[in-house]
Amino acid sequence: MPKSKIDFKDAIEIAKNIYWIGMYLENDPFQCHPYLIKNGNESILIDPGSMLEFTEIVRKATSIVNIKSIKYIVLHHQDPDLVAAVPEIEKLINRDDLLIVTHSRMSLLIKHYLVTSDYYEIDKNENQLITSNGFKLEFLTTPYCHSPGAFVSYEPKTKTLFSGDIFGGLEESWEFYASHDYFEKAKQFHKEYMPSKDIFNYALSKIEKLDIDLIAPQHGSIIEKRYIADLIYKMKNLDCGLYIEEKYNRELLNTINELQEKEKMIQERDSLLFEQSKRAEIGEMIANIAHQWRQPLAIVNTIVGIMREKNTQSLLSQSEIDTKLEKMEKRIVYMSETIEDFMNYYRPEKEKSVFNIAEAVNKALKIIDTRNISILILGDNTLTTYGLANEYIQVIVSILTNITDLIIERNLLHVKVTIYIQQEANQSLLSINDDAGGIDEKNFCKIFDPYFTTKHQSQGAGLGLYIAKMIIENKMNGSLSVSNNNNGAKFSIRTPNAH
Repeated sequence: MPKSKIDFKDAIEIAKNIYWIGMYLENDPFQCHPYLIKNGNESILIDPGSMLEFTEIVRKATSIVNIKSIKYIVLHHQDPDLVAAVPEIEKLINRDDLLIVTHSRMSLLIKHYLVTSDYYEIDKNENQLITSNGFKLEFLTTPYCHSPGAFVSYEPKTKTLFSGDIFGGLEESWEFYASHDYFEKAKQFHKEYMPSKDIFNYALSKIEKLDIDLIAPQHGSIIEKRYIADLIYKMKNLDCGLYIEEKYNRELLNTINELQEKEKMIQERDSLLFEQSKRAEIGEMIANIAHQWRQPLAIVNTIVGIMREKNTQSLLSQSEIDTKLEKMEKRIVYMSETIEDFMNYYRPEKEKSVFNIAEAVNKALKIIDTRNISILILGDNTLTTYGLANEYIQVIVSILTNITDLIIERNLLHVKVTIYIQQEANQSLLSINDDAGGIDEKNFCKIFDPYFTTKHQSQGAGLGLYIAKMIIENKMNGSLSVSNNNNGAKFSIRTPNAH
């Protein structure tokens, strides 16, 4: 609506019980707008302004409510065009329970205007204000737009947003209500007052989630619903603050490109390391298969030899043949299951699923060489987790393989491993404890680094624990950590609960 059709001598109701009580300053492109929310004996004054407008603001406020019915003064930032009149307004209101509603980062500065009332700091009150009659204001912090403690206020019943400096405008031909071209009037103000595009977009991303019918800024024009979505879209694409400095903008774009290139290199490196780790483990797995097949093959070979010898002497009965064949069949089934376990272990998974942790542990134990190790599994064998089962098994195998390597490296005769399965808050915890002497303090910070190993190069590439940590933390949103206990090391694997 053009200003010629609005009588600025009176307060203007812009939404139910919400009034503009500002003053039109002739030929001033920097119009300042205080607002009043009528709410009985707990009415709210918003951004009352400077002494230039003091007389008019008081006159218009008292035309709506008794000045002493104002209990709250909301200050969206600390600039004088918004705060300077507050000490004089305090004297007129003269209430012991008058509160200055602002952010704690602003109250430190506002006191320098000689404001005497107590503060209601939004960040210490769940970012909301609820009066005794149930009236509610919600606050959204918009840091550095344009001050560190800046915020906006939202009244959910009328869907009105009091936006402080955001959506303000510099207008030579000022209009009370914004028109379709308001962005052209607002963009220069935001270019100069908002510190950067990133910070401004952070504030806008919060605001655009609200259901807004009306925006009441401290400067510029009041914005109706029909223009809001398009205005926010255009604002989000506006270069402002540091972005209008060509050198900074160029350096920022170069930095972004460098970070993208480094991220790509890290992804390629991790993929390569993962493949290297798999190839290294294949050699270990073949040795483990050979170990697990050696005994059943020897038994089958012995049975075949006995049967052949008895057959040449015609001493082989049908019942003995059946018994020997059954024993051979059991050994062959065992060998087949071993191969199946290894095939599953190397079969990549793309979809996450719920799986039982105890079953994963038992599958891992079938894959490694457990000679000279006694293993005790304690805790909740029904506990499940959510993620990639085969990769989880790989992590357990890497940790247990690390323990078997220590047996050789430290010439240990026997190691005891205790595995605990338990629930911890909203996570599943698998801890693997050994008594193999623990980790040297100087190696703690490097144990999960790629290529770090205390073994001879011929014994490993030092990728197992690095890959294990990458799987748990990058693929399963969990954590893998290590600490020393009394006699050895403790690896803790935390992953999301199944539910």
